[in-house]
Order: sequence, then C-alpha cells, then structure tokens
Amino acid sequence: MTSIPREAEARLGPIGALLCRVVFLAICLPGPVLLAVAVTRDPRQAPADFWGLLAGGVLVTIAGAGFGVFGWRLVTLSRRDARRLAAAGVAATAEILTVANHLGGEDPGLELRLRISGPGFAAFEAGTIRADDPALVPGAVLAAVVDPADRLFSIR
Repeated sequence: MTSIPREAEARLGPIGALLCRVVFLAICLPGPVLLAVAVTRDPRQAPADFWGLLAGGVLVTIAGAGFGVFGWRLVTLSRRDARRLAAAGVAATAEILTVANHLGGEDPGLELRLRISGPGFAAFEAGTIRADDPALVPGAVLAAVVDPADRLFSIR
C-alpha cells in the first residue's frame, strides 16, 4: 500500500521544542487564571464584574486551549517526523519539475513540483513551498531524505 507523499514538518531540536512547548503552555494559562480570579474575588463585588470575569475567563480558556493544543501537536509532529526520517530515511534526489510563485501567507516564496527518486522506493511526485531562491529552477536537483514505508520526505 502506498500513501500520499507528505513533507516532514520543519525540524525542531530539543531546545527549540522545549521552548515552543513552554510558550504554548503559557498561551493556555491566562483563561484559567481569569476563571480563578472570578470565583475567588470578594463576594460583595458587582454582578457585572463577576459575570465579565467569568465570561472572559471562559472565552480566553477556550481560545488559549485551542491554540495551545494546536501548537503542542505541531511540535510533537515535527519531532516525530524528524525521528522517523533519522531512523528509516534513505538518501534520495528531488528533481524540480516546475516552479511557480506562491503568494500565500506573509512569506511569499516559490511553489515547487518535485520528482523524488532513490533506492528502495518507486519515484513519486510531490509539492513543496520554499523561500525565493534563484537556484530553484526546473531541472535542478536537490538532496532529500525519504521514509520508503509511507513516502514521508524532507528536502535538505
């Protein structure tokens, strides 16, 4: 069974992963702090203050937990992909078939269509987005690493 080729998430080292996880954990904390403040404040406070803190705490908890879990998962996926490629990856070559401008997001770049081939797996085509570089032209060959089991790849 062959799967759809997937580019490995950007590689993070252990220090970067730790720092990212601390930041994502910090994103999750303000909501519960607001909830705790709402519940433990002086009982003689105005009802509008109580309900405002409670509503703010709930909304910030939901938003922070969503961003925090998403970020934590992204870091975990990045580390898992790096470990898989280090353990089972084989050296390969990626020939650039087409180059197009990519204007999505804040960082415009180039959208590359690649033919990736190497020992132990059938050649396949995949796409990736890279920073603008004059060396990225059709016909250029880039170094790659591929996990033949599920066609997870990384362009070096």
